[in-house]
Amino acid sequence: MAELLTAGVVGTGMYVPEKVLTNADLEKMVDTNDEWITSRVGIKERRIAAPGETTSSMGAAAARAALADAGITAAEVDLIITATITPDMPWPSTACFIQRALGATRAACFDVEAACTGFVYALSLARNYVATGMYRTVLVVAAETLSRITDWEDRNTAVLFGDAAGAAVIKAVAPPAGILATHLGADGSKGELLEMPGGGSRHPTSHETVEARMHFIRMKGNEVFKHAARAMAHSNSEVLAKAGITIDQVDLLIPHQANMRIIEAAARLSKLPMEKVYLNLMHYGNTSAATTAVALAEARRDKRVGPGSLCLLVAFGGGFTWGACLLRL
Repeated sequence: MAELLTAGVVGTGMYVPEKVLTNADLEKMVDTNDEWITSRVGIKERRIAAPGETTSSMGAAAARAALADAGITAAEVDLIITATITPDMPWPSTACFIQRALGATRAACFDVEAACTGFVYALSLARNYVATGMYRTVLVVAAETLSRITDWEDRNTAVLFGDAAGAAVIKAVAPPAGILATHLGADGSKGELLEMPGGGSRHPTSHETVEARMHFIRMKGNEVFKHAARAMAHSNSEVLAKAGITIDQVDLLIPHQANMRIIEAAARLSKLPMEKVYLNLMHYGNTSAATTAVALAEARRDKRVGPGSLCLLVAFGGGFTWGACLLRL
């Protein structure tokens, strides 16, 4: 059996739309206010895609930035994995649309649908493809236009979501750099607590599903909270154990940016001080799979982490899904 290669992140990029939707703006749309939103979830503003923007166009923008950061061209990409729950269309895959936009004609393409954990799932897949030598260069994109599936009349969910895209280039690297370990989990019995029920084979699009507002995000927030913090802390523990790393060695925790209370609870359960936790949800809100991808790109761009830094990515999402990825830059 051939020796496995060490796969690592060699470039990152991000894209956020220009339009900013503040809490003050939301006060004019639904029965809410800045104090209520900030105290409960920690979000101050979020980005909203322009009418002509799509998940693939934002994903392609983030991908171009990641390729430039890695110093490679689209022609060198062997595989594109796109994590999203808001694809351009049910099919073709959003990855295929991104391939076309980039001109990455050599690349195989597919999408991953693991909700907010999508980027972590996709990184785990990319790591395995590179480690086995099946592909040399994998482009992982996480992109969401959640504004298109947000019920702007529901005060409980309208305040939470935004649009964004992040990307990472995965190639073989020299140790000690590389993706050291991953951990993935799921519990399909809890799916009804966070879902968008309309539009699939179970509830095909019809006048009835539209009138019942089944094509928007539905969430039982209190129940999600109970599971999210524990699952994220569990993933952190599992992935650190796999790598033989202790939590005090981690330079930066990059959690899914859904809710400040969930992040604080997960950090507390993981015994990690908040000074080591990356936060940007106040600026972007919950962008599902894109949150950890954007945060990683921002942390590298702003020099919060650099070569040799040990980063722990962790997420929790609908499905339920959860997972963590430990990587050394």
